[in-house]
Amino acid sequence: MNFFPESALTQLEFDKIKQLLEAYCRNEYARNRIQHLRIHTKLSFIQKELLQTNEFKILLDSSIYFPNDFSLNISKELKLLSIPGATLKGDQFLLIRKLSDNTENIFRWFDEERRAANPELTKIINGTYFEKKIKLMIDEILDENGIVRDNASEDLARIRMSLYRKRNELRKVFDRIVSKLNKQGYLADIEESFMNGRRVLAVFAEQKRMIKGILHAESDSRRTSFIEPEETTGLNNDIFSLENEEAKEVLRILKNLTQELSVYAPLLSSYFDISGEFDFVRAKARFAQDISGQLPLMKDQAIVKLINARHPLLLLYNNKLNKPTIPIDITLDATNRILVISGPNAGGKTVTLKTTGILQIMVQSGLLVPVSPDSEMGIFKQLMIHIGDTQSIEFELSTYSSHLINMKHFIENGNGKTLFFIDELGSGSDPNLGGAFAEVIMEELALKHAMGIVTTHYLNLKVMANKVAGVFNGAMQFDEKNLKPLYKLKVGTPGSSYTFSIAERIGLDKKLIERARKIANESHYQLDQLLNKTEQNWQQLNKEKNQLDFLLKENEMLKKEMQTFINKEKHNQEIEKIKLTNKIAEEKLIYLKDMERKLKALVFEWRKSEDKDSIIKMIGSLLNGQKDKFQGEKQQKKINDKFEEIGGSIEIGNKVKMKQNKQLGVVKELRGKKALLQVGIMPMLVDLKDLIVVKEKTDQDNQQKI
Repeated sequence: MNFFPESALTQLEFDKIKQLLEAYCRNEYARNRIQHLRIHTKLSFIQKELLQTNEFKILLDSSIYFPNDFSLNISKELKLLSIPGATLKGDQFLLIRKLSDNTENIFRWFDEERRAANPELTKIINGTYFEKKIKLMIDEILDENGIVRDNASEDLARIRMSLYRKRNELRKVFDRIVSKLNKQGYLADIEESFMNGRRVLAVFAEQKRMIKGILHAESDSRRTSFIEPEETTGLNNDIFSLENEEAKEVLRILKNLTQELSVYAPLLSSYFDISGEFDFVRAKARFAQDISGQLPLMKDQAIVKLINARHPLLLLYNNKLNKPTIPIDITLDATNRILVISGPNAGGKTVTLKTTGILQIMVQSGLLVPVSPDSEMGIFKQLMIHIGDTQSIEFELSTYSSHLINMKHFIENGNGKTLFFIDELGSGSDPNLGGAFAEVIMEELALKHAMGIVTTHYLNLKVMANKVAGVFNGAMQFDEKNLKPLYKLKVGTPGSSYTFSIAERIGLDKKLIERARKIANESHYQLDQLLNKTEQNWQQLNKEKNQLDFLLKENEMLKKEMQTFINKEKHNQEIEKIKLTNKIAEEKLIYLKDMERKLKALVFEWRKSEDKDSIIKMIGSLLNGQKDKFQGEKQQKKINDKFEEIGGSIEIGNKVKMKQNKQLGVVKELRGKKALLQVGIMPMLVDLKDLIVVKEKTDQDNQQKI
């Protein structure tokens, strides 16, 4: 991607984005990738990096561990490994082993299911493989501390065994000498001392001639001499010789191991790159989490359709202060190519311009951006920007001269793949003349089919915006009552600069304001006032619309809650109905099973008994009894529907129901613990405890029940 001027990325603060990204990197490879972050112009490259970042972000959001914990810079070791004749040390081999371990964990993580779920991340390891022999070769020679194993070669095993024996022999001899000389009072310190890798005695200086041996050194005070006894000189020489042999053999083994592993130098370099690439993607995903980055729909054409877009740096800053960041919506396409934003100073015009610019650079760098996922972003091959005072002291150019030079470059180089941003177009010169040039510049850029955003206070640019094809107006909203910018972009109409309103609100002398109004061009003033009033009316309508939308949503929510309640009640009624049906069916089933059991018993008796008539009578009696039972139940249901139990003491004249046969009667007399009932045409004497008082139900009771 081409930029104009060279400082364009710095002006859009892309360097700060990269600094934030670097903070998430754990290895030098990833940091280097971010320092040299490429801004692509090919859709396939952009899509690949965006999708990789998005897949890793999903892993982070889901708290899924990804096994890439290698963060060491071993480029030096890998380079040595590929140089013929080079020899790596034990600790350097351990670094290579850690890299191999890390790669093995990554390959194991990418099972069949995860490869299918993360196709773009899988591409990072495609084209390579994990070689387990690398670890086996290192483990065969070195232990976990990077020390060459005794069994790495037969010669090394023999040398170390000889060393072990000689050192034991030396220790025994030395301990005997120390014990002897300590009893004689010659030793200044019985602790073991070494000089030049050889065991020595710490002897009082005045006694040094009493001991035969080699004088190695004396203390700074000259009171202690360090002497190697002649009894141990031969053993020390043998040990020194064996240690030299050991070092040579270890060096030979490490050299051979280096040579054997050099075959895998390119493969190990790819492992190192894989680890760094995953760390690079992880850093982008972590940054995306912080800025609520999303994956927009990418198109291979010049288009900008930002929905709920926010400037990432402003978003992070506001988050620290627990302040909201007002999102913006902007669309630049083949029909509406150049947006002219007007409005009061400090209203958010420049922030809107910079937000669009930085998001376009980020997305073409493979970074997720803080927009709605429904946003659409295209690809531009060059980005041109003109923000702030560009006065050049070196070339003795005024602000406006420098401005025109930049505009000349815009016009000469702009095309359908150009995205440009101009802050305060035409400023720095006479308003009428500067405004005229600004119109010409915008017309030329529109003819070049370039896309961009222009901020201005010039009324003539606001007027021309909707007249020239491809150029359209936008305004930053402003709360005139409280003199506060709202930082909201309204597309379709120009905005007022609120010059006189701001002057009135801050308490400037009204006479001065009136004088200024008289001096101002009447048509310009009237247009500004009209824009002012139009915007305030629109804000009021928008406020009322929002209130109406809220009430409609609330009404819809209440409607859904009521419907849910009704559905729940219907469901409960269905459940009760099913329970009742099941209960009746269960009682019938019990009855049928009982009848089956009794009939089987009677059939069995029929076969055995000679008196067949008596069995037939028993069957008839059983069937008639069940019929009477059903009739009784039916009669009981009628009684229950017509009468209700009220209980209480029984008195003459009460209607009562017998508990056993459920028949109704009227109490005629009370005879102690019994009552004389009139049941139909017959009197009946019944215990009081077997009776319960009832009353006839009214129509109102039946309706309530219904």
